[in-house]
Amino acid sequence: MTIGSGYLLIVEDDPDIRKLLDTTLTFKGHRVITTTNGREALEVVQKERPTVVVADIMMPELDGFGLVHRLRIAPETRNVPIVFITATYVTPEDKEFALNIGATRFIQKPVDLEMFLTTVNELLDLGNSPTMPEPLDDFKFYEGYRQRLEAKLDQKVKQIAREEHLLGNRSKPQDQDLQVSLRHALKERDELITLIEQIHKQLGKTQKSE
Repeated sequence: MTIGSGYLLIVEDDPDIRKLLDTTLTFKGHRVITTTNGREALEVVQKERPTVVVADIMMPELDGFGLVHRLRIAPETRNVPIVFITATYVTPEDKEFALNIGATRFIQKPVDLEMFLTTVNELLDLGNSPTMPEPLDDFKFYEGYRQRLEAKLDQKVKQIAREEHLLGNRSKPQDQDLQVSLRHALKERDELITLIEQIHKQLGKTQKSE
């Protein structure tokens, strides 16, 4: 492992998690650059290629799935190791799709820092030597992405209905944790709906171009 050469790119919209990962890696002697979404990350990558990318999946602007797809279709970043960290996309189908589009490792939140550091060090030891499989074409990527989003939306709608039922059956809805969870779920539901609409548009474009 060569500490200090190149940089590690963190792509995470949660400020607490972003700071935690940044502090942890910096303390270990790594040069770290942080961004809050995939679009910012692409701007950084255009200036200097990272040695490892650590990215959340669910983010505004451009999420982790979209970021990985763009990095994999570009020859200069095709073999850069990418670690996904996520609390939302945790099913076997989510993991399979993540690996199919080019994620190198998959870590579930809350992040085990010891395992996280071990993973990053292993990828730094490997460098860009591993050859990645051919990236998915746009149609296969967006179709698989649509399926994952719609499955996630179905789960979120069921969660919202369950939590609204629990709150509605209480004379004094004072469970703050439940209220916070419901607000968060509603926000994620709206984000998923927006993403699905965008993906349908992209699928329409790819079908017209064929």
